[in-house]
Amino acid sequence: MLHKVAAEVFQISLMPRNSINCYIIEGVLVDSGIRSSYNTVKKAIQKIPVYQHVLTHAHADHQGCSDQICADFEIPLCCHPSEVLRTETGMVTQDYPRPQYWIAKLQQKYWAGQGHKVENTVVENDMIENFRVLETPGHSAAHISLFREIDGLLIMGDVATNMNLLTTATGLRLPPNIFTSDQERNIQSLQKLAELNPAIICFGHGPVMQNRNRKFEQFVAKCSTTF
Repeated sequence: MLHKVAAEVFQISLMPRNSINCYIIEGVLVDSGIRSSYNTVKKAIQKIPVYQHVLTHAHADHQGCSDQICADFEIPLCCHPSEVLRTETGMVTQDYPRPQYWIAKLQQKYWAGQGHKVENTVVENDMIENFRVLETPGHSAAHISLFREIDGLLIMGDVATNMNLLTTATGLRLPPNIFTSDQERNIQSLQKLAELNPAIICFGHGPVMQNRNRKFEQFVAKCSTTF
């Protein structure tokens, strides 16, 4: 379940076929899957110690075991300032377009973890080790991504997925509208990320992608013209 992606970057695959992922980057845990991901994440950070935990955004499949991990390993939790309320309360579906929809209710009940106090916040151009913070709103109101310029490695979060969430077939896709607060803003964030010409892209959902032949930029260009 633990796969080395690049120097000091490890993918933790939390569900079959990489359908939910979190990452360890230079001693920092990025996201934590769903509540039941705890044992897998725990085993990973027992092998590769971390000193901090950061969320790309506070949805149930990204903060699920954050409270347990931060409490048990005594590490601080970090997110964007505008994600603090949902991170600390655990009410993580409140920025969905339809938070009362049955899927949102199931996520809140069975996937989401308890809220946890946020000790640090990050905004555009802050650094987490060698990764630059990029504000990439749209999927959530204050989503962030992380980019390491030295090797072009991008931690995407959910600005795009690299799988069909229903069939698990690999392929670049926009995040589902039902879980995305503003898809138009999200596509603007994709355009921002495409300008970086990332070499390696790590997704919240789907396998890591080597961005050969500018496949990601072509996907973004298509999204920009068809949305």
